[in-house]
Amino acid sequence: MDDPQTAFSSRDVSHVKGAACCQAAAIAFLIAALLGGATAPAAEPPLVLESKIPLGAVNGRIDHLAVDVGGERLFVAELGNDSVGVVDLKAGRLLQTLGGLAEPQGVGYVAALDTLVVASAGDGSLRAFTGAELQPAWRLDFGDDADNIRVDAGAGLVFMGYGGGAIAVIDPRRRAKLAEIALKAHPEAFVLEPGGQRLFVNVPSAREIAIIDRAQGRQVAAWPVRDAAQNFPIAFDAAARRVLTVFRQPPRLAAYAEDGTALAKVATCGDADDVFVDARRGRVYVSCGEGAVDVFERRDAGYDRIGRIATMTGARTSLFVPELDRLYLAVRATAAAPAAIWVLRPAP
Repeated sequence: MDDPQTAFSSRDVSHVKGAACCQAAAIAFLIAALLGGATAPAAEPPLVLESKIPLGAVNGRIDHLAVDVGGERLFVAELGNDSVGVVDLKAGRLLQTLGGLAEPQGVGYVAALDTLVVASAGDGSLRAFTGAELQPAWRLDFGDDADNIRVDAGAGLVFMGYGGGAIAVIDPRRRAKLAEIALKAHPEAFVLEPGGQRLFVNVPSAREIAIIDRAQGRQVAAWPVRDAAQNFPIAFDAAARRVLTVFRQPPRLAAYAEDGTALAKVATCGDADDVFVDARRGRVYVSCGEGAVDVFERRDAGYDRIGRIATMTGARTSLFVPELDRLYLAVRATAAAPAAIWVLRPAP
């Protein structure tokens, strides 16, 4: 039998050796990590594809989107299909399709009246649908190329671009056009100044951004565009007090001060048709028909691209909904897959 003291010393030596081995292993792992031997977890992209919601038998080009936040319904202008799709965002499914339209381009939702308004290029009409079932309610005719819609919920007004150069001011309660603001050419996207009286309007054929004073009911200024063309999407970065517009030739995101001074420009994806500001994260999302969504982060001197998310060719229209913290992307049908809404979750 071993001497008790001798047996204790043997066990003690064994524990010391084991501890030394663990320390050596830890030191070896640390050295490997410092030298690049250990791989760090991959960073999550700034937008993550969460789900796809099929739109049914929808063919051709898809244009702009609008949302009923309270009812969690998304409205999709299915221009090439002469219809508007209504999507239940909570259930992730198609609710209904409004047919019989003529190339719908713009859609807007007036929450106070539970009313959807739809602008159609084919017949120049603005049609209204009300209630949970979206029953046809009224129609106004503008003659030509009814296009983008913006809703001023506070004022209870609808603004719509149309024709050879005008924005109509519509009172949906009275179901009437209140005014018409003349422009030099057909307006594309435009944005309402948050808490102010101005409209910033892209007028690509006139090579300018037009400034409208809503109180005066007329254009009061123009910011000429000299080194780029086809300015279609536009947004307002309220935190930085900047107007953001995206050009297609060359593909470029540009930022302007409120007096029209050019502040920054950065390359972006091609064939852009929508741009949105994520105020919570200080980011900008640009959706492009070339098959990508570019994500930019605001910096003091401008905007830096922090990610490019691959999508599908032709998927150039989208809608960012801050209340739901999601970017909804309209993806047209292909030979391999039906038309769908891609739900993209910002991260983190």
